[in-house]
Amino acid sequence: MSNKTVLSLSALALAMASTSASALTINDLQDTKFTFGGYVKADLMFSNYGNGAPDSGNLSRNFYVPGTIYGVDGNAKEAIDMNVRESRFNFGTSTNVDGHEIKTLVEMDFLTTSDGNERVSNSYAPRLRHMFVSVDNWLVGQTWSTFQNPGALPEALDFVGAAEGTPFVRQTQIRYTNGGFQFAVENPEATITAQDGSRKVSGTGSYMPDFVARYNLEAGITKFTFAGLARQLSYKTSTMDESVFGYAVSATGVIQIRNDTLKFGVNYGDGAGRYIALNYANGAYQTTDGKLKSIKSVSEFVSYRHMWNEQWRSNITLSAFEADDTGIANANKKSMSGNVNLLYSPIKPLTVGAELFYAKNERENGTDGDLTRVIFSVKYAI
Repeated sequence: MSNKTVLSLSALALAMASTSASALTINDLQDTKFTFGGYVKADLMFSNYGNGAPDSGNLSRNFYVPGTIYGVDGNAKEAIDMNVRESRFNFGTSTNVDGHEIKTLVEMDFLTTSDGNERVSNSYAPRLRHMFVSVDNWLVGQTWSTFQNPGALPEALDFVGAAEGTPFVRQTQIRYTNGGFQFAVENPEATITAQDGSRKVSGTGSYMPDFVARYNLEAGITKFTFAGLARQLSYKTSTMDESVFGYAVSATGVIQIRNDTLKFGVNYGDGAGRYIALNYANGAYQTTDGKLKSIKSVSEFVSYRHMWNEQWRSNITLSAFEADDTGIANANKKSMSGNVNLLYSPIKPLTVGAELFYAKNERENGTDGDLTRVIFSVKYAI
């Protein structure tokens, strides 16, 4: 281990320890840059669920999540939702201490919390998105998984925009960055499909974190990332003690074509589970004899942004996911979605737009669900 690495680790430990000491001086504050950001976003969504709309408060009424649109028998297909829950705020600091660059970030929004409703006050509690401290090459805390490239996400009015084709995970981790290389140990959590099709979540039975390695390659204005994931999926109870190895690989690209932008991603996994497609498929399933078997999957997305002029732009995005057969009738099998939008920014921080969105999901037994949605949004970036 180099002297620089040792100093970075020591500075990181000092920074974390100082958070509990509250011993800031005037000089400390003078050397610290404070930032505040985020955005206010209001959405109006007209949705049509092929099998009947989920009840108010269901996650898919806020944004598209594969696996949540199979519908509710007896409910009407149509639904209108208006909310500002995607709005967010963040607070960050940047300090130079004895030649070490120390940064922190805290970000929150209101999107998936259940403690609120649309009846009277729409009083939704904030939820944590990011909270981390970084010192030089080291980062500790919660942020985007190193397996994910958020810079490749398409511009969409739907919250994710390409849900099937992209890794999408935020979690606590320890990450080391050196040039284009990144290495991380991240929080493990296994999701298992039981024989009845239900999802079991296991955070016990193993001392092994998830391991991620990534390489970021830039060639002028063109950017590529390549990432690999290795993990152990365990499910242990008083009557069962099973584990299986899982892995995944991912590649993304952001290519400038004059004023336009092409973004794409492709993923293959054998036990990727919750890392891909918002956990549409689990990492493993229980066989009829109680063993664990990892689930293979492949997914991809492509998105193209065309600039009509400095104020008007459009994006078209296609996304798809497919998992191997598990022999379990209710297990998620295939998912696809597509969207096209028209966005207008009369001034740079303000965007007004409309988007047409369609998605279809299919289980192994052939049952399916579909969603057609029109979204109108106003967003002001702070």
